[in-house]
Amino acid sequence: MQRVMRRRTEGVLSSDDLVPSVIEAADAHDPRRVIAMLEPLVLERRRQRILQVAGARLGSVTVVFDAPHDPFNGAAVLRTCEAFGVHRVHVVERRESFLAAGSVTRNAHKWLDVRAHKGAAPAIAELRAGGMRLVGAHPEGKLLPGDLSAIARLAIVVGNERDGITDDLMAACDDTVRVPMRGMVESLNVSVTCAVLLSHATVGRPGDLDEAARTQLYARGLYFSVQRAQEVLNLPPQQP
Repeated sequence: MQRVMRRRTEGVLSSDDLVPSVIEAADAHDPRRVIAMLEPLVLERRRQRILQVAGARLGSVTVVFDAPHDPFNGAAVLRTCEAFGVHRVHVVERRESFLAAGSVTRNAHKWLDVRAHKGAAPAIAELRAGGMRLVGAHPEGKLLPGDLSAIARLAIVVGNERDGITDDLMAACDDTVRVPMRGMVESLNVSVTCAVLLSHATVGRPGDLDEAARTQLYARGLYFSVQRAQEVLNLPPQQP
């Protein structure tokens, strides 16, 4: 009952809500026009911060969250991914839709590309098309976290709180990784596991988004930073 109630908690976001109207509105515009019109309205230190974040973003590392259930864990995973510079997060929805607690994401989802897939097959296909090597988190994994930084294009696969990674997705993994532990507990919270693995996978890895993606993210950041940005962008072009 408690687990069901957590999914009904006020402020819980669905996978559709993780791309709210403000993001759709921001990304609907030509990013070059957004930058030209909004950049002069944003303080220099804010512009530099957005540029720094966009420049450090990673397209070569992603996380695949298999059949998440608890919206607080889901939100914590998103926040962890954003903190380590991951640009895209894949969510495999199975029996239920992905939910994330807004009080935990703390708007981290606004800076992420969250891709929800109805089953493992479309997620695997997209990852393979992107040249990603799938590495599943497992208590008896062959790799150690330090091995992940050497994988050029890495998809870290984590399972949900009850069942772990399901068989079809685990079968698609090219390798497995474990988090060494010394205590009596046998597993970590999924967001903690993500944090440990991402801290190793991203260390020393420079930002590698292509120019178009970096420009889009910078434009989105400017949009978030200007009050009534949509009204500014709706102004007619100035005549020369």
